[in-house]
Amino acid sequence: MCGINGILQDNHIDSSVLTNKIKLMNDQIIHRGPDDHGCFTESTKEFSIAMGMRRLSIIDLNSGQQPIYSDDNNIVIVFNGEIYNYKKLRADLSSKNITFNTKSDTEVILKLYQYEGVEGFRKLDGMFGFSIYDRIKKKVFIGRDFFGEKPLYFTQYKNQFLWASELKSILKAIPTVPTINKLGLNLFFKLTYIPAPFSIYEGIHKLQPNHLLIYDLKKSSWSTDSIKSTQVNEKEDISFNSAKLKVRELVAESVKSRSVSDVPIGTFLSGGVDSSIVSLCLSRISNQKINTFSIGFEKKGFDERDKSRTVANLIDSNHHEFVLNEDDLKTNVSEILDNFDEPFSDSSSLPSYLVAHQTSKHVKVALTGDGGDEVFGGYNKYYIGKINERYTQLIPNQLHKLSKRILQPLLYSKSDKRGIRFKINKLLNSIDYSNQYYWDIISLGFANNSLQDYLLPNFIELDPFAYYKSLTGVSAPNSLTDYREVDRNISLEGDMLVKVDRTSMLTSLECRAPFLNKKLWDYTNSLPEDFLMKGWNKKYILKEAFKEDFPEDFLDKSKSGFGVPIGDWLRSSLKKELKKYIEPSFLETQQIFNTSSIQKLVNDHLNGKDNTFMVWTYFCFQKWYCKNYLGSSS
Repeated sequence: MCGINGILQDNHIDSSVLTNKIKLMNDQIIHRGPDDHGCFTESTKEFSIAMGMRRLSIIDLNSGQQPIYSDDNNIVIVFNGEIYNYKKLRADLSSKNITFNTKSDTEVILKLYQYEGVEGFRKLDGMFGFSIYDRIKKKVFIGRDFFGEKPLYFTQYKNQFLWASELKSILKAIPTVPTINKLGLNLFFKLTYIPAPFSIYEGIHKLQPNHLLIYDLKKSSWSTDSIKSTQVNEKEDISFNSAKLKVRELVAESVKSRSVSDVPIGTFLSGGVDSSIVSLCLSRISNQKINTFSIGFEKKGFDERDKSRTVANLIDSNHHEFVLNEDDLKTNVSEILDNFDEPFSDSSSLPSYLVAHQTSKHVKVALTGDGGDEVFGGYNKYYIGKINERYTQLIPNQLHKLSKRILQPLLYSKSDKRGIRFKINKLLNSIDYSNQYYWDIISLGFANNSLQDYLLPNFIELDPFAYYKSLTGVSAPNSLTDYREVDRNISLEGDMLVKVDRTSMLTSLECRAPFLNKKLWDYTNSLPEDFLMKGWNKKYILKEAFKEDFPEDFLDKSKSGFGVPIGDWLRSSLKKELKKYIEPSFLETQQIFNTSSIQKLVNDHLNGKDNTFMVWTYFCFQKWYCKNYLGSSS
């Protein structure tokens, strides 16, 4: 696990200047790879290129230093991530008399490209961001994994082309902070994050998952294309019992492949379905007790450590628990939020960082349950299709609008826990008579058209989701398959994986997600939808595949998720900072928000009306804005 950086310039640069530039970019991401670093530079009359990396040593500790070169030195690679099937790929290449100089997965990618070209990238099972420079073809190939577990940003700045694992490296390499991108701004305030290919900055992009960027040095131009796959996801005619056995086999196989490591490994164990199954599978292939890690909260109602203890006792793990309190937030909130480099307001990033920080004291690699909900259909929001269809058939639109006006004042809560009032209110706001409800349900910040009340007109984007409707081919998601595809392209890449990558890498811990396996994704896509969600029973086939391994009904117990009482904190330890962000002089100088609307939203929350998710989203944006445009965190 590492971080990578790169520079291309269409003129000659002195080698010492080029080396200093790439080292400066590397220095910004030491936390991603504290164990080692390396760089490559080359300057010709026509162009200059530099590629750098920071390394967190997990596999091939002694000979895996990067960059890695082909035997003739005409191809060079820097790589961030893990290739889980690299031993099989290496064996296949070796059978063709291809030799290797290291035992690393990085060299396998290099040799795969050297002998099979870009078509070879489809064979990679793993999480990755890499760049390969081919001297003969005078091209650079920059690739990102299927789900987007590893980040990759890029920009064309004047006569430079820059790419990096984190935004901070690019920002360090250009002289001024770019202006705010209007679409990125709207996506953030609706979703609470910004998915690829957009960023908060004008002109800086994220490489989309499963894509390859090809830069032609002879033409000084670039293009992107998807990494092709031979898999066709046709629905299988298969019995449920056969599919259940296959799911069990594939999950266990994926856990095993993601447990390959030359350093200590453990699991995040929340006590939910996904992390419990991953922990169980890892314990069964380990020749010693595994380490499991969970986090709890002092505030009653947010603490669910009893579920993780049940699993830890069942698998006889070395279980570690950490308790989060408000003092931890005061100490770490700025560091955590700043590390995202752009606005990001998933509040579960706070406990994610703290459990990663504590876990990194014991192991260097942790398996997680991330992706289980997308792969197997596990979110409560997946109910919305059935509910919306039945509701809109029974209740006329005008009666629905009247019901909202009557019920919503009764549903206001002073608590920021996502309880029954929150869920009913969210459901009422998501009901849509034009089949746009799913875009509303994934909007965890400012849902529906409410954003138009808070942003000034020149910052409003009328349909922030237009690009993704075209990308997924789903303008009106209306089936479990649709929902999962939207989530894979938006929520998973933009939220879940960003949160896990940045918080774990900030502590120099590598996280691996066994459910994020393309083979597993392709298989579940081939199954009938009611294998995944039977009636109102989510993740049905996954729970059935493993139910005999756990106490009766354990996998059917509800779980709140990784929520934190952030609404309370906005009224207490963060209140002083929050109030600075609604001062008229500040807002009028900023010229982004409607002053009176924002002030009312924030003051209502401070006075007891629960506006947690909108106010926290606003708080995180302003904290980012002040750091990046005003030079302070508050």
